Amino acid sequence: MAKVLLVDNDATTVSLLKILLELDGYEVAVCRIPGEVLRAVSSEAPDVVLMDVFLTGGDGLDLLRKMRATPGMERIPVIMTSGMELSIECSQAGANGFLLKPYPPEQLSQVIKQNLDHGRGADGPLATP
Repeated sequence: MAKVLLVDNDATTVSLLKILLELDGYEVAVCRIPGEVLRAVSSEAPDVVLMDVFLTGGDGLDLLRKMRATPGMERIPVIMTSGMELSIECSQAGANGFLLKPYPPEQLSQVIKQNLDHGRGADGPLATP
């Protein structure tokens, strides 16, 4: 079973996404505190990270850049989400995918599956269905 690390600090979003991902058959770990993301990635060893760009108390793009600069984390697929069109910025920071909110559950499933199936690293193309 593939593991998804969900990085978001909105309780409603986390609850909904956790249910959707579990229904799709994924194991889900959650990190709500931006300062703990690198530690969570290290300890949880996720197959893919789903991270919001705008986090209270942190910047998802900065966290993504730190992940890409950390040995052992540079190739973990990261899908960024935002209510603003930031796909170019996310790609430049090293994201493997971008989802513009609100997105349908099918789109979430498709982007995660693409990243897991293709095993893309940080240099892979940005997946935006």
